[in-house]
Amino acid sequence: MSNMMKRATGQLFFPDIGPGNRFLPPEAHLPQLQRALLDWFAAHKRPLPWRASYSPYEVWISEIMLQQTRMERGVTYFKRWMKHFPDIQSLAAASEDEVLRLWEGLGYYARARHILSAARLVMTEHKGIFPSDPARIRALPGIGPYTAGAVASIAFGEKLPCIDANVERVLSRVFNIDTPVRQKPAAPKIRELALALVPEGRAREHNQAMMELGALVCAKKPHCGRCPLAAFCVGRNMGVADKRPVPGKKAAITPAVTATGILRRNGRIFLQKRLSGGVWGNLWEFPGGRVENNERPADAVIREFMEETGFAVTPVCKYGIIRHGYTTYKIAMHCFGLKLTESPCPPAPFPPPAHLASASSWRWAAPEEIADLPMPTPHRRLADMVSSAYAAH
Repeated sequence: MSNMMKRATGQLFFPDIGPGNRFLPPEAHLPQLQRALLDWFAAHKRPLPWRASYSPYEVWISEIMLQQTRMERGVTYFKRWMKHFPDIQSLAAASEDEVLRLWEGLGYYARARHILSAARLVMTEHKGIFPSDPARIRALPGIGPYTAGAVASIAFGEKLPCIDANVERVLSRVFNIDTPVRQKPAAPKIRELALALVPEGRAREHNQAMMELGALVCAKKPHCGRCPLAAFCVGRNMGVADKRPVPGKKAAITPAVTATGILRRNGRIFLQKRLSGGVWGNLWEFPGGRVENNERPADAVIREFMEETGFAVTPVCKYGIIRHGYTTYKIAMHCFGLKLTESPCPPAPFPPPAHLASASSWRWAAPEEIADLPMPTPHRRLADMVSSAYAAH
């Protein structure tokens, strides 16, 4: 390499600056890089609703919602949430079912349960005022290092970095980090660089600018021609921007075949509430479970109902198959209409056997009541499917 001698700092490589070399390595020009980024953000930032006031409550809710969620979808949910829970006081007074119903469709429901717990903790331990100290923010339920840094910096101006997937992508390209960004040795270096880049007194603007740049310009397919950091980007200068970040090992996707059923009795539908653990904890669902090897879905739903509720049921129709992916699972859910096979049947409502512990609660709900109950996405789709079918008749 004649005029491109490499200098290593951990896993970072920079070309030498020689006479006539127009490339500006990032470490040597941090003030210019910071200014270019802030100027770009001032001209291109999106008018997101939580940016109107930067209240700690709104920043916190937006950051939790946007985890694993597209921006457009997050904005829709945020606006609806704020109509129901405009402040911490109204949120803390809500029931868990109300909170989960508004969260329905965003997935990772533990986030919603943590939000409710945190709101109640703010009311009891912080007199209803969201804490400004990063350590106290971090101590709230469901708040990890990223969210604590985001709220502390964006709402309160603390000099802390925000490191999400967008920021990881920007830093991996600007500094040419050539190992997976969420593993050592890259992960601690990413945090070190992110903090070093935050300018004094401008944490709010800088951190949002980094995330915005990663979302709009330094995207999965980089648009280097309109990037304000192009002159400083080692990855672009070396022609490897499209190969950064280096991907880590992907989690294996597990297929799962399940069967579930809608059991009607005297105009009501049987529902059960899941136990608190797991991805769908405390959500309402139609009973069912996995189809075992060499088992027909119709036989599986009969078996699952007996195991979970003690009810003997008979399928009377099949609504179809609902497919849904979450975390590392890809589900094919076979959906049936059911009737009780006992004759004569006891009058509804009546409980399943008390000794069964597959659910924390149960109810026979009128069809219109189901709309207000929080449900996993595939079960909501089944409820809507059946509701539409009955409306058509």
